Amino acid sequence: MLDLGCAGGSFPAEEWPFTVVRVDLERPRDRTSNFVQADAAKLPFPAASFDVVVSNHSLEHFENLDAALAEVARVVKPEGSFYAAVPDASTISDRLYRWLAGGGGHVNGFVSAKDLAGRIEKVTKLKHQATRTLCTSLSCFNRRNIRTRAPRRLILIGGGTEYSLRFLTYAFRLWDRLFRTRFSVYGWALYFGRREPAIDTRTATNVCIRCGSGHASAWLLSDRGRVRRRLLLRTYACPNCGAKNIFTEDPLPSSDR
Repeated sequence: MLDLGCAGGSFPAEEWPFTVVRVDLERPRDRTSNFVQADAAKLPFPAASFDVVVSNHSLEHFENLDAALAEVARVVKPEGSFYAAVPDASTISDRLYRWLAGGGGHVNGFVSAKDLAGRIEKVTKLKHQATRTLCTSLSCFNRRNIRTRAPRRLILIGGGTEYSLRFLTYAFRLWDRLFRTRFSVYGWALYFGRREPAIDTRTATNVCIRCGSGHASAWLLSDRGRVRRRLLLRTYACPNCGAKNIFTEDPLPSSDR
């Protein structure tokens, strides 16, 4: 598996029975195994080297996007798969990120999952299989995750404390349900290539304010003792990092934009 544009890694690989090669234009601060420093538009791998290519929140950073997608098509096996997760540039979470981070390194702004899927399919020749809407937790604003000096503007959303992010994301979800808005939406996950037997396209609204992992509300409720009632609210501890989050029921599936 190729983890493309991932810094030190976009997901933990130790528990999975496959080899992951990490690629990024800049070398990560921490030592990373199987790391290759390279340009996504000029990958130093032979053709058909990988079963799967993952681009987790990186396509928005690629200056030569079509060249990078062409390289994905070259290095993935004919029967392989491509997964990409991207922010929706029209959402409040992405606009906040770019405003607070001075652009945040985003050089591509995606506002339509359908258009992006068509562009990827055209360049890579990999068939689009599914799209899933992703929700935000504003974890990129969590002070625990900011290694450099936090921007002064962060005070406008409570200074990036977990207490403020917990209630702000909960307010986004409530507002969406009352007025059919998209305040809690982050972007999309898109799946291409080999058709998997079961791609879950349901939207998970419970996304951790610290690590950013999303979990289906039904799964959290099935884990006895995970969800607890606190006065008028229900909370849960993130299974990945233990952070406290406010719980909401996931909505019924709806079509993506």
